Amino acid sequence: MGIVQIVMLGMIASLLYLVLKETNGTFAHFLIIITSIIIFVIVISQIGSILDLIHSLGQRANIDVMYMNTILKIIGIAYIVELGANITKDAGLGSVAAKIELAGKVFIIILAIPIITAVIDAILGFLPAV
Repeated sequence: MGIVQIVMLGMIASLLYLVLKETNGTFAHFLIIITSIIIFVIVISQIGSILDLIHSLGQRANIDVMYMNTILKIIGIAYIVELGANITKDAGLGSVAAKIELAGKVFIIILAIPIITAVIDAILGFLPAV
């Protein structure tokens, strides 16, 4: 499914939401949530080729696979958190969305610790010993 079809799906769902929210608000919210999940699944299915490219670039640049995997996990967490937070915001649950975003940030920091440690070790390796 191309970008035009995804945009059309989003626009049709938005129009249906506007029509249905007056008569059946619960179904209208459910429609938007399902549409968001469908678009997310379609996009995720396209990411395989991007992941392959990033891995091959990492191998060509002689970057440790652990660092590449960590970066890809961080990107994945960011997208999943954004989707979850936006869906909960659409449902009128801003406080839950804020907690999802906080959890995502904490998980990203946890995953980034080995990379931060490697960067600090590299910087310390350039400094003369005192």
